Amino acid sequence: MIITFIGGGNMATALIGGLLRGKFYVPEELCVVEASEDACAKLHNQFSIRATTNLVQSLTGSGVIVLAVKPQQLREVCTQLSPLLSGQLIVSIAAGIRTSDLARWLNTQNIVRCMPNTPALVGMGVTGLYALPKVGAVQREIAENILNAVGSSVWLEEEVMLDGVTAVSGSGPAYVFYFIEAMQQAARELGFNEAQAKSLVIDTFLGATKLAQASPDDVSVLRARVTSKNGTTERALLSMENDSVKQHIVAAVHAAAIRSKEMGDELGSAK
Repeated sequence: MIITFIGGGNMATALIGGLLRGKFYVPEELCVVEASEDACAKLHNQFSIRATTNLVQSLTGSGVIVLAVKPQQLREVCTQLSPLLSGQLIVSIAAGIRTSDLARWLNTQNIVRCMPNTPALVGMGVTGLYALPKVGAVQREIAENILNAVGSSVWLEEEVMLDGVTAVSGSGPAYVFYFIEAMQQAARELGFNEAQAKSLVIDTFLGATKLAQASPDDVSVLRARVTSKNGTTERALLSMENDSVKQHIVAAVHAAAIRSKEMGDELGSAK
C-alpha cells in the first residue's frame, strides 16, 4: 500500500525517514506532493521516493494520505483533494484543524487526526491520535505505525483532548528549551564558557529524564531525594516556590490549550 504525503516539510521528512529506517516501507511505497520542483528533487535525492507537484498522479495506488501542510493551507488542499478520493485513509498532522472540518472539506469520515511534536525529527517524538468512529481497527493500526516510526503514540477517546496534547507535548519542547536557556545563562554567569554551560545543562536534562523514565517512583519522590535539608537544592527550589514558578508553568500550559481551541475555531470556520 502506497502512502502519499501532501507536503514535504520537516515533519513529513521525519516520518518518511523513520518509515524507511524501520523498514516498514520501501521507497517505492512512499510518495510526496510538493509545490516546487526544487523541493521534489531534494526529497527524491534524499530518500529515492517519488516526489511530484501533480496531486492527481500522486494518488495512483495510494491507500493512505498524510496531510502535512500548514494549517492555514489545509482547506485549499482539501478542496483540491476531495473529488479525487476513493476510500483512502486520511491522516492529518496539521495542528488545530478538527476532524469535523476535515470531514466537511473532504467529504469523508475516514480520518485520523494526529498531534506529533518536533522530537520526531530525531526519532523521539510523542503523538496523540484520535480517529473518527468510521475508522476500523486495521486503519487505526496503520496510522499508529506511521507515527510510531518516529517515537511513541497515545490514542485518545475524545478529540477535545488533542488541545491538551498540543499544550503539553506539542508545545512542550519549547518549554524545555526555555528552561535550558535559563540554566545555560546562569551557568555562564557563574563563569562557565558556552561549551561547558551547554554540556552541563543538556546532559543534566538527559540524565534526569532517563532517571525519571526508568524509575518506578513519581518525579516528586525523585525531586525530594535530591533535596537535602538546608542544602543547595532546597535553596534553589524555595526560590522557585517564592516566585510561583510551578504555578506559572501550569498556567502557561493551560494558556496553550486555550489557544489550541481558539485556532481550531478560527481555522475551521470556513464553510
